[in-house]
Amino acid sequence: METAEFISVLDREGRALAAAAAEAGPDAKVPTCPEWQVRDLLRHTGAVHRWATSFVGLADPSYRPFGDPPDLDGDALLDWFREGHGRLVATLSAAPPGLECWHFLPAPSPLAFWARRQAHETAVHRVDAESACGRGPEETARDLDPAFAADGVDELLRGFHARGKSRVRTETPRVLRVRATDAAGAAWTVRLSAEPPVTERDTGGGAAADHDCEVSGPAALLYLSLWNRAPFPTVTGDATTAALWREKSAVG
Repeated sequence: METAEFISVLDREGRALAAAAAEAGPDAKVPTCPEWQVRDLLRHTGAVHRWATSFVGLADPSYRPFGDPPDLDGDALLDWFREGHGRLVATLSAAPPGLECWHFLPAPSPLAFWARRQAHETAVHRVDAESACGRGPEETARDLDPAFAADGVDELLRGFHARGKSRVRTETPRVLRVRATDAAGAAWTVRLSAEPPVTERDTGGGAAADHDCEVSGPAALLYLSLWNRAPFPTVTGDATTAALWREKSAVG
């Protein structure tokens, strides 16, 4: 996907998140994030949007943590979220392709990184907001394009969980296969050990590597399940390997 496509997704998903949050109300529980109410979801995502905007807008080369959200609620909180989301979309859209700024995963460029990362950040949290309205993963997944969802799986497996921070580790080596059934070239082999996972993407349609467990299904449902927002669509082989992912894979 191109950077402009990610920005378009970010724009759409942020608007949908705000609409679902308004429908659910700030007190509503968020089933996909059991410790949160909708107000917590808006405060978190809004703070992340402003954090990302600061790096891109200022071409800032240095890391800094994102700031605390303001003590707002109700319509004022929704307005704050919408304003920050709109500013992020505008800042990414106006940024030069050669932008240099801090980013934390491998990417073709810092601008490509931030557009991709914020599109996925916002899409997953839009699903959270929809869950507060009583909508299940099958319904919320319908709005996710398979190619975008497969890209999100790739970012998670080959980006986040390639880092030393990943807690998906096991003293007994195992191999997890992840396969989308509706997107070309969307299969991954994840080798688990006492070290951070090592993931290879199969884009050529070759024979699958030997594995202990495979999780498979439509790309959108795989995306949500690997981010622990939905059950795995289909699990074959050693189910304890899938359970290990569920237990250890939260991204902090």
